[in-house]
Amino acid sequence: MIKFSNNDAMPLLGLGTWRTTREETYSSVFEALKTGYRHVDCAFIYGNEDVIGQAFSDAFAQKIVRREELFVTSKLWNDAHERANVRPALQATLRSLHLDYLDLYLMHWPVALKRGTLFPSRPDEFLSPQQAPLAETWAALEECRRQGLCRHIGVSNFTQRKLAELLQTATQKPEMNQVELHPYLQQPELVAFCQKNDIHVTAYAPLGAGMTDKAGKTPILQNPAIREIAQKHSCTEAQVALAWGMARGTAVIPKSVKPHRLAENFASQSVTLDESDTARIASLGCDLRITTGALWTMDGSPYTAEYLWGNEE
Repeated sequence: MIKFSNNDAMPLLGLGTWRTTREETYSSVFEALKTGYRHVDCAFIYGNEDVIGQAFSDAFAQKIVRREELFVTSKLWNDAHERANVRPALQATLRSLHLDYLDLYLMHWPVALKRGTLFPSRPDEFLSPQQAPLAETWAALEECRRQGLCRHIGVSNFTQRKLAELLQTATQKPEMNQVELHPYLQQPELVAFCQKNDIHVTAYAPLGAGMTDKAGKTPILQNPAIREIAQKHSCTEAQVALAWGMARGTAVIPKSVKPHRLAENFASQSVTLDESDTARIASLGCDLRITTGALWTMDGSPYTAEYLWGNEE
């Protein structure tokens, strides 16, 4: 469990819900809750929060889980960064999820779009950092928390530099930073910075989801070192990658729509790696980022790769 300052607890292992069809989403969430998952990661932009909400309602009605036993995260999309749009966006998510409050609400990206633009096709569909300052978006999230619409607030896809900038103006520091983390993108400096500043970390794509041979690397679950560690512990390669993530103190949110994979991922909580395993996995780090945010850095955009991922202090 991750413990927050108010003693709320979030399971280190959660269920991701990105890139699943609506039919798959309902069945995977419902099956996950039956399996024992108590942490579900959602986002407005995934387009399936209403289906997840139905799965929650059905699970509550069948007494599979109670609301207070469940930790639910969602995220503010880029077109709702202006202060007046933050609360309505959160309220819409609550309606879709059939919930009265979220456990955790995150700013999905440090990037702002004009209202109604989900994915930009032209540079004039962006709002610049001056037009939609992150500090103002964050202040609106703080207000949502004070109003009881969410118990905790945080960010996603923030670098150490972006976090440091936000900490200068925030009344309440972010409680979570959700970023891409896996054996090929370990980001030890960012994780250490977050831990030093009492900011918890969640790893998305913890299995390297979306990676192809075009990246010039063997997929993580086919890596010889990962395979040998799995054989050593009589577990699967996915369980090794997830156990490694949790051993770092970071939450992991793998996605699966297959019941046996859901059960397999859930069982990763019982896998314990030793120091030689973690040292070997540490040697695999190569700063291979799968989610590059390239859409946000199109020609003419006010956002650049340096803005997104640069880390100079």
